[in-house]
Amino acid sequence: MLKWLYRIMIELTNHAISSKFIAFFTKSRLSAWLIPSYAKVYQINQEEMEKNLHHYKTLQQLFIRKLKADARPIDESPDSIISPVDAVIEDVGIISDQKEIIVKGKRYSISEMLGSASIAEKYLNGLFIILYLSPSHYHRIHSPISGVITRQWSLGKRSYPVNRLGLKYGKQPLSKNYRMITEVVSNGKHVAIVKVGAMFVNSIELTHPNEHLIKGEEMAYFSFGSTVVLLFEKDSVELDEKMTVPMAIKVGERIGYWK
Repeated sequence: MLKWLYRIMIELTNHAISSKFIAFFTKSRLSAWLIPSYAKVYQINQEEMEKNLHHYKTLQQLFIRKLKADARPIDESPDSIISPVDAVIEDVGIISDQKEIIVKGKRYSISEMLGSASIAEKYLNGLFIILYLSPSHYHRIHSPISGVITRQWSLGKRSYPVNRLGLKYGKQPLSKNYRMITEVVSNGKHVAIVKVGAMFVNSIELTHPNEHLIKGEEMAYFSFGSTVVLLFEKDSVELDEKMTVPMAIKVGERIGYWK
C-alpha cells in the first residue's frame, strides 16, 4: 500500500510544468531569501566553500557551488580509485550473468541503464557502486580515475527520486531516470560512470573539455541532489577494506584500487 501511495504522489507532482517551475524558481533572485535557512537546515559547511554565503544570488548557485582548492585532498596512490562525489555509498555488489544488479532489494537491468546489451556485456560479473547525493552535498562530479573517454551519451526523459524511498518504492529510477553515461578506459579496463538525474531537475552539466581525464579532476555537476553509479569490469578492482554500506564519503577518498 505504501509503495503505491508513494508512486501516485510522485506521478502527481513530477510533470513538465512542476519541473520547469522549480527550475525557474531555483535560478531566480526570488530564491535568494531561502539561502540562509537552506544552509542551516542542511548544515552546509561554509568554511570549505569557495565564496561566502552572501555571494550566492540564487539557490541554484549554491547548489552548484565550488569548494576551496584544498578542501578535497585526492588520494594520490597510483593504483587507487577515488569517490567522484560527496555522497553516501548506498549499495555495492556484483553484476550478475543476467546483466542485473540488486539495489535495496530491487533488480535493475544494466542493459537498460546503459541503453545497450552489447555495452553491458563487458561488465558481466563486475563490480557496481551506488553513490547517493542529498541536497546537502557538494554537487560537482570528479573523475574517479585517470583515463580516456571512449564514449558519452544520454538516455531517459523524466526523473524520479533516487533517495532511499525512491530506490525502495520507485519504478527503477537508476535505469529509467534521465541519465548521462561516460565510459572511460583506464588501466586497460572499461569503467562506466552513470550520472542519474534527480526528481524535477534533470540538469547534468558537463564541464570537462576533452577526452583525457585526470583522477580528481572535475568533469560535471548536478543542478540538484542525485546519484552516481560506477560499473567496473570483472576482476579489475578491489574495494577498499574500510568501505561499508551505508557510508558517507567525500571526493578524493579511496573507494578501491586496481588489481
